[in-house]
Amino acid sequence: MKKFLSLLLAAAMLCVLLAGCGKKDDESGSDYKPFVAVQGVTDDTILVGNTAATTGAYATVGVPFNAGMEAAFKAYNDAGGFQGKSIVLKHYDDGFDGAQGMTYTKQLVETDKVFAIVGHFGTNTVGATLDYLKEKGVPMVYAATGIDDLYQEGAKGNDAVIYSVQPIYSAEGRVLLARAVAPTADGMGLGGTKIGVIATTDDAGTGLLAGVKRENEDLKADITVQEVEASATDFSAAVNVLKNAGCDVVIACMNQNPLATLMNTMRDVNYNVNVVTSYVNASATTLGAFVDTGAITANRMVYCTAWLDVTTEQGLADYTAFYTAMSAWELANGESGSTYALNSYAMAGYIAGNIFVQALQAVDKAGVELNYANFAKVMEETNFAIPMGGSISYANGDRLGVTALALNCVSLEKNEAGVYALVPVSPIMSLADVVASIK
Repeated sequence: MKKFLSLLLAAAMLCVLLAGCGKKDDESGSDYKPFVAVQGVTDDTILVGNTAATTGAYATVGVPFNAGMEAAFKAYNDAGGFQGKSIVLKHYDDGFDGAQGMTYTKQLVETDKVFAIVGHFGTNTVGATLDYLKEKGVPMVYAATGIDDLYQEGAKGNDAVIYSVQPIYSAEGRVLLARAVAPTADGMGLGGTKIGVIATTDDAGTGLLAGVKRENEDLKADITVQEVEASATDFSAAVNVLKNAGCDVVIACMNQNPLATLMNTMRDVNYNVNVVTSYVNASATTLGAFVDTGAITANRMVYCTAWLDVTTEQGLADYTAFYTAMSAWELANGESGSTYALNSYAMAGYIAGNIFVQALQAVDKAGVELNYANFAKVMEETNFAIPMGGSISYANGDRLGVTALALNCVSLEKNEAGVYALVPVSPIMSLADVVASIK
């Protein structure tokens, strides 16, 4: 059972945000200036919002992500909520379009008057709206992307309203290179001696590639780099460069759709080496489809990082709580009760919602009014437990995202439930520990 449940390891995307303040309740970030003291809070509700792609190519990610967040809110609301107030999510479908996402974000803040943006979704929208949210000083809790703009050390004032949870691309790129060259013993890495890197020219690709290059300043691995347009339908030219160079491991710096193009191209040119890629691609459904089409084989596996682990005692307990909450939400919304309960993107949404819930619980425990100043204060002072993962702190303005990652791959055969599963290869380990295995 544990092995099967480990498919839910990876996921998701993201970043948290929170507002600091210049009020006397806030001892940090005295230059924080939200445009209002508080909004979105009534006697009965706390209104939060997000934009996410729930139609189009990325709907397979956005729909379960939002469902997971709703499940976390429902569980909290059913237990009494925040002093009798229920969390209400206002959502707009931006179709993964940054300009549309910006329009809807402004509408959420200025017209709908949400208290916070929670589970802000996708590289395009998050990148387009970060400066606006900082300007307004509106909390953003968990962004479903890993763009480098989220990374900050010692953030102050309105810069501190962005709180990262999921790994940030540049930090993850360093891990990808370390895993590519680390020895295969105990699943530590892929044991590559000549590393091919293929990166898309979008934010995901350039961020991951920057991390690879940064880590190679220390590792000094033999790498060959090719860059491609994310929208291209054929990566043959780039793939053949890596093949002809004799690269024995490929690092895929890209997200879901380009990864499909890459794997199909590697199959078509008969390039049989292993691939390691970002956690954003760690979906048993997505990778299982590659098995069905012959793009993934025993000689051409895809390994993904993961920042979650349900194989530990605590991880399994957290997963059980997620499963229960997700099933209850589905049944309440006319679903089967198991549609999203095994979906890694739903897990990511659940984590986003749960982090926001933990913040409300911290405000409640402190016995203070729910406003932006007090919310910012608890965000800085609370050590947040990540469901099915480790923990994260925002003390001293650090907005680094998760930096310790595991490694997994997809099974080559369907399990007893008739689905493919993610299989753990290596537990969550720090970058330093992986690098130590190389030297």
